[in-house]
Amino acid sequence: MAPIPRLRDYNGPALLSYGFRPFFLFGSLYAGLSILAWLPMFYGELELSTAFAPRDWHVHEMLYGYLPAVITGFLLTAVPNWTGRMPLQGRPLLVLVLAWGAGRLAVTTSAWIGWEAAAVIDNTFLLIVAAAMGREIVKGRNWRNLKILVALGILAVGNFIFHVEAHVAGAADIGIRLGIAATMMLIMLVGGRIIPSFTRNWLARENPGRLPASFGTFDVISMIAAGVGLVMWIAAPDRNVTGAALIAAGMLQAIRLGRWAGDRTWRDRLVLILHVAYAFVPLGFVLTGLASLGLLSSAAGIHAWSGGAMGIMTLAVMSRASLGHTGRALVATASMQGLYLLLVAAALARVCAAIHPTWSDALLHVAGGAWAGAFLGFALAYWKVFTGPRAAA
Repeated sequence: MAPIPRLRDYNGPALLSYGFRPFFLFGSLYAGLSILAWLPMFYGELELSTAFAPRDWHVHEMLYGYLPAVITGFLLTAVPNWTGRMPLQGRPLLVLVLAWGAGRLAVTTSAWIGWEAAAVIDNTFLLIVAAAMGREIVKGRNWRNLKILVALGILAVGNFIFHVEAHVAGAADIGIRLGIAATMMLIMLVGGRIIPSFTRNWLARENPGRLPASFGTFDVISMIAAGVGLVMWIAAPDRNVTGAALIAAGMLQAIRLGRWAGDRTWRDRLVLILHVAYAFVPLGFVLTGLASLGLLSSAAGIHAWSGGAMGIMTLAVMSRASLGHTGRALVATASMQGLYLLLVAAALARVCAAIHPTWSDALLHVAGGAWAGAFLGFALAYWKVFTGPRAAA
């Protein structure tokens, strides 16, 4: 993201002075706490008043609870830079935060309030965000970023389908794949912009030599292949042709990542972690493709995408953007690097739990504990960044 734009005069709480502050803070807290609730739910030791089955509650609150919070925080910060318009602050921002929180409460108490009410309350947040972003993009005539609205729209549709499926069939299916596919497309779109850009900037300054390849025909081909593979996976996840398409897309995404010179960024961990996170994109495609061929459990690829690509990428973006947009040095402290390692361990443990069922209990506890530790640790480490004033120049 570009440097922070000019702000309106604002005298309220620092937490509501910019969109990334509340959504990154509450999103990371929710990511950690929800996993701490999920493990007892999975083992039958805790029961919530939700109409969702325990697995569906967990999946929904990651896909349609945590991730939309982080996506919103990112967009509320990026769109003003893309359009040159003023960012959302104060009361309007508070309304968005409360709408997100209302959705989390509604889903968790949906057995009390009814699944229909929960679906409406929960989906209202995504619709408001899409409307707000659409208005800013159109007002700023930033037409090339209208594609962001497509991903938000697919997320909203997927969320609605998720609620309906869970009520009618007792478990969600298409709604899960739609949410994953939409999020992966966002990661590939946004990641394809920021990872080469941040890498190029750092290398040009600190490590001259080979630079990331510029966006070109290969990137377009790899994105089309990924989109086709994801659409096929949504519609027919158990077909051999789907497996072949996903594996091909994964290979193309691996080549795309290799073109970004990530191997030369070891000394800047804020840049390196972006490459590590993106590595789980092709891994997820290949593992999901193998599952479509009947060679693996589908959980392996899904968790490579969700725990790896989504989890690590969001933590990487949150940690970097929060420093840059509060006037702090773009440096990953030793503690932040430890949190990165913890989350990578969580993602790998969860993938391995799907591949090796006999080790699943131990690996699930490792994955859950490491995930919670990473996100709660981030919220604690960045508490003053989110709630305090911008650093002095």
